[in-house]
Amino acid sequence: MASDLETKAKEAFIDDHFELALHLYSQAIQLNPKHAELYADRAQANIKLNNLTEAVADANKAIELDPSMSKAYLRKATACMKLEEYQTAKSALETGAALAPAESRFSKLIKECEERIAEETGDVSMQMPEALAKNDVPAKEIELDKDQPNLEIEAAPPKPAYRHEFYQKPEEVVVTIFAKGIPHDCVKVDYGEQTLSVAINAPGKEAYHFQPRLFAKIIPEKCRYDVLSTKVEIRLAKSVPIHWTSLEFSREVAITQRVNVSSVSASQRPSYPSSKPQRVDWDKIEAQVKKEEKDEKLDGDAALNKFFRDIYKDADEDTRRAMQKSFVESNGTVLSTNWKEVGAKKVEGSPPDGMEMKKWEY
Repeated sequence: MASDLETKAKEAFIDDHFELALHLYSQAIQLNPKHAELYADRAQANIKLNNLTEAVADANKAIELDPSMSKAYLRKATACMKLEEYQTAKSALETGAALAPAESRFSKLIKECEERIAEETGDVSMQMPEALAKNDVPAKEIELDKDQPNLEIEAAPPKPAYRHEFYQKPEEVVVTIFAKGIPHDCVKVDYGEQTLSVAINAPGKEAYHFQPRLFAKIIPEKCRYDVLSTKVEIRLAKSVPIHWTSLEFSREVAITQRVNVSSVSASQRPSYPSSKPQRVDWDKIEAQVKKEEKDEKLDGDAALNKFFRDIYKDADEDTRRAMQKSFVESNGTVLSTNWKEVGAKKVEGSPPDGMEMKKWEY
């Protein structure tokens, strides 16, 4: 059955029905999830549909299942070049070239990556999110050079199994996926220059995949993640300490970001033409923002809520668990930070003077 679906998927791809090919490959993978060839071919269909982060994830899975498959490295490099992740693309191409030394496409694309990397290295604007003024990425198509067809019907994306959010510090972005009780070996996280791929496959639960193109570039070797009792926490090391206005890349948001930074340094520019780049004092900007937040005057419940949020934000994991457990078990009347005390017993409610606790009946 899986082989029949694979055959039909290849036929659909040749006929430029890339959406159908993607659907058929996905069905074949469900029947045979250990077949590396299916992931490599689905990666090519995703490339044709411009699903680039999904293509990278499929290529990575193919490489995981069959590290000797040169085609998988070619797929990964193609998607990464379209994402302007030239260092990652070059690394994949070099590995593929070692596996298939007779394949000339590897050396040709390695040379193109080196040219792009050289351009980035000599370009001052590389300090900001790139590809803002371009609609097409100058990466070349690896195989059949065909335009993407106009699709009349597009399926609505399924609702994700877990909720996620993010916050940031000057040097890193922290992504939290609220997945409770997930074993560590059921979580797989991969990092690219500007991509994140998260897969959660827990027994008896719906598979979860989160593969965004990130707002700006990161340093993959400095990124890490932790699987906790109630969540998966991913720490992304920023390549440049700029403020991310969103987690995922957006052409409109990125343009706004560039305008904002430009305006910050405008007063420091010389009045005469100069090619010398102006440095932005990010530490000074951060200190100013923190001072404004600190000086902000809040009253009543708003001040109290901010006080509790600040405690929770800077607390360690045990303190957070203590705050959550005490608040829930006491019906919102007790908030403790002592996990040794709270974790050993149930927290009883403590109503304010003149009031009494009542148990709701359902």
